[in-house]
Formats: sequence, C-alpha cells, structure tokens
Amino acid sequence: MRFEQFLIRNAAAQRAKTALVTDRKRLCYDELDDLSTRLAAALAANGVKRNDRVLVFMDNCWEAAVSIFAILKAGATFSPINASTKADKLAYIVSDCEARALLTQAKLMPIVTEARALSSGEPLFVASTASANGSVPGGAASFDECLAVEPSPVRHGGIDVDLAMLIYTSGSTGRPKGVMMTHRNIDAAAESITTYLCNTSDDIILNVLPLAFDYGLYQLLMAIRLGATLVLEKSFAFPHAIFERIRAEGVTGFPLVPTMAAMILQMRDIEPGFLPSLRYISNTAAALPPAHIARLRELFPSVRLYSMYGLTECKRCTYLPPDQLDRRPGSVGIAIPNTEAFVVDDEGNRVPPGVPGELVIRGPHVMQGYWRNAAATELMLRPGPNPWEKVLYTGDLFRTDEEGFLYFVGRKDDIIKTRGEKVAPKEVETVLHAHPGIAEAVVIGVPDPVLGHAIGALIVLSDPSLSQQDIIRHCVRHLEDFMVPKIVEFRTELPKTDTGKVSRRLAAETLEPAE
Repeated sequence: MRFEQFLIRNAAAQRAKTALVTDRKRLCYDELDDLSTRLAAALAANGVKRNDRVLVFMDNCWEAAVSIFAILKAGATFSPINASTKADKLAYIVSDCEARALLTQAKLMPIVTEARALSSGEPLFVASTASANGSVPGGAASFDECLAVEPSPVRHGGIDVDLAMLIYTSGSTGRPKGVMMTHRNIDAAAESITTYLCNTSDDIILNVLPLAFDYGLYQLLMAIRLGATLVLEKSFAFPHAIFERIRAEGVTGFPLVPTMAAMILQMRDIEPGFLPSLRYISNTAAALPPAHIARLRELFPSVRLYSMYGLTECKRCTYLPPDQLDRRPGSVGIAIPNTEAFVVDDEGNRVPPGVPGELVIRGPHVMQGYWRNAAATELMLRPGPNPWEKVLYTGDLFRTDEEGFLYFVGRKDDIIKTRGEKVAPKEVETVLHAHPGIAEAVVIGVPDPVLGHAIGALIVLSDPSLSQQDIIRHCVRHLEDFMVPKIVEFRTELPKTDTGKVSRRLAAETLEPAE
C-alpha cells in the first residue's frame, strides 16, 4: 500500500499516542495525521498534483515530518534537502527534478530566494515557517496558514508503484543524482529493517541524523510504519544533552554513525550502563572499526549492537546479528531479510569465499534508477539472474568467509595502487583505530612520482602525546610494509559530509603531496 496509509491507519488505532517529540512540539498520531492532511489540501490547492516533486528544505523539526506525509497524501513525491545545502546546488535540484513546490523555514529563505533566481522552469510554490517575530519572508506563503485550511483528504488516485521519494546523493563525484524510490520500495526496506531490529510499536527511537540523510529519514518512516515514537533532535553536537533526552524519554533505539561513536568513546565521564532504557544501537554510513565495537560493548553491556551496511540506492544491504560480534567483529554480516547479496568478479560471475569482488544486491527495496539519468542508471542497475529483473551493482568491494558473512574491502574507486600493490584504505584504518590513542582516522592515496601513490593518513588523536613516528611504528607492527602510511598528519577534526560521514575526497584535498 502507499506509505502514508501507515500514518492514517495508526492514527485511527492510537490517536492519542505520541508519534513525534521535538524541542518545540510533541505531536500525537491524531495531530500528525490532521496537520499533514491540512497541508496536503493546501498543496493541492496551490497546484500540486499526483507525481509532482516537492522539496522539503528544512532541518530536523516537526514541520519537516508533517511536510513529508503531507506530500505523500497529496499524491506527490517528496525530496528531502539538507538544511546546509547552498543556493547553487538547491537551484540545480529544483531544475533537475522540475519541482512544483518547496517547503522551508524562514531562516533558509535567503538560500531559497537565491536558488529561485538561479533556476529555470515553471514557477515554484514556496511555503515557509514564520520568523522569530512572526512574519513570513517575502515571496513565500505562510506555512501556518497552509495548516489552517480545512482538513479535506486529497483524492489523487495514486498507487504503491508511484514514486514516493526522490533522494539526492551527495554528489561527491559530480552533480547530485536523484535516487527514485517507490512506495513499495520504501515499505520493503522499512519492513526488512524493523524485522531484524525486532522493532515494535513500544519502541522509542532517538534520531539526531538529518532527515535529508536516508538513515535519518528512515527512522521517521519506520517509527510511523510501526506506530512507535520518534524523538527528533537536530544534531549530536552536545552529547550530554542527548543523553539526558534519552533518559527522560525512555529511548530504546539509538541509531548512530562512526563519528558519533568516536565522540562517545572520547568521553571520560560516562560509566557502563549509563543509558539503561536502551535496547539497541545501530550503525551504518561507514563500518565501525572492531576496536570501537569492543569499547562500545563495554559501555553498553546490555544493549544489542547492530553493525550494518547500506547505500542510498537500496537503503540497506546487510546487517551483522549481534550474537556474531565476537566471532566476526570486522564483518557487516548477511543480507537483510528478503534480500540476496552476493559478490561477483568483473565479468559478473560469483566468486568463491575469500576472493574480493563487487557486491550485488537483489531485492524489492532496490531503486527504480536515477532521475532522468539513463547512463548512470545503466551502470548501477544491470540484468539479474532472471530475465525480468535488474539488480544493483553497488560499486563496493567485498569478500565473504566460508559461512557467507560479508566483509567490506573498499570502494572500487578508493583502492590505492602503491609500489605495484593494491591497498584497501579500510584495512589500514582498522589498524589505526585499534590504537587506543587514536580517535578517528582516514586513509587516502597521495600522488607520488616514485610510488604511483603514497599512503597518507589524517588522524584525530585522543592522546595528544603521540607523535607521527609513534603512529608509523604502530603500523609497521601490524601491516605489510607497502601498506604503512608514508604521510601522517594530525587534525583536530576530520572533514565530513553533510550527513556526518568522514569524506575521503575532502580529506585528500587537504593532504600535502609526498616529498
């Protein structure tokens, strides 16, 4: 069924139950359902029709959650845009997807105004929340007035193979690409993930990740699908405040990314079991180093820790059952329920255990393709085992063990060729993260006239007494000589994407060439 039906169904069954908690407002299911119906009617009245694209350009706020479900109720396709997006990129997205409307906040209207001047195409309906003094920026309709319209359901006639979401990739290798996901795609992904996480309607999930990041977005979608509660925070900049919110709300689920784990592990004033309500912690965006997994388990002894792997083009691929952490701490696990994951060589043939190859994903959660980008789509979606299907070639290198558990080797285009050898950055990073004095590390290739590429490492220390030679000696003890970093530089923080993931591309831009 269409995804907004989960909100409608759960609102009818448990009207007074808390659906959403934010710093400014708490919404029960009845209120979230009512407000999104009102906004859907306002969108329809302003020309939004079935299959139109509507952008949600907001930070993590209750208005963003209302907007997402209102767009679905209007029969349209929502596209969440990170609040840190600049005008030129926003203008590109507006033009690329031929957006019909944009919902935003007053503080972001200067960016919207600049983007509108840069973009081409049909006039764009813009609705904005009010500023601190209660006024609505010029050129925008009032978000509050949109919510005040008569709550009349929109009869759009849409079905579950319509596009529900167009989520743009980060665009680290060029212009961002719009990943097309139908209602059926989203439902399949949400059902699979909540199955292995053992989620129920009793769960209270805390999300600090941007709703424009699919890992953060799915916390909202999964919570509403289940009839659970989502506690929505804007960031993890103040961990102690987040921990207080977890305790106050009785949070049971805490999704994080490796940079958040690194922050937690640097804190000296927390004790094991300090968040007693937690049932599980999940991680994705990048693999947790085994050393970080071990230390997290010491801090959260009764919490189930899920190490996962996924990508925007299918949301989630694999998870490691928590009971396998001791046996395979470096693994990202097995295929999620109702999914098949296998490793192939350059000719598309499956490879035996231990042999690196590209990971391929089959399942109902695989994207429909990239918005109006047939060439990019053909690279990622290729013929599968059956004549009627396409499967997703992830572009990531993996290997399996004898029991079929998967291990991330690296991005195909991240592999460093040095001295005629191939080096996976993650293998070096794992060794670096195992040092107790290192908080974060990223490894990249640096052009070198003799080696081809030298191994370079950017490091954030938790022990400021360490020297570059200390780091190199540690690597010499644990790595083959050609894998030992030639360049080691210390940073107070590593460059990150808008979603909090360490950016290898930005890191490479800051490293000095080898001498």
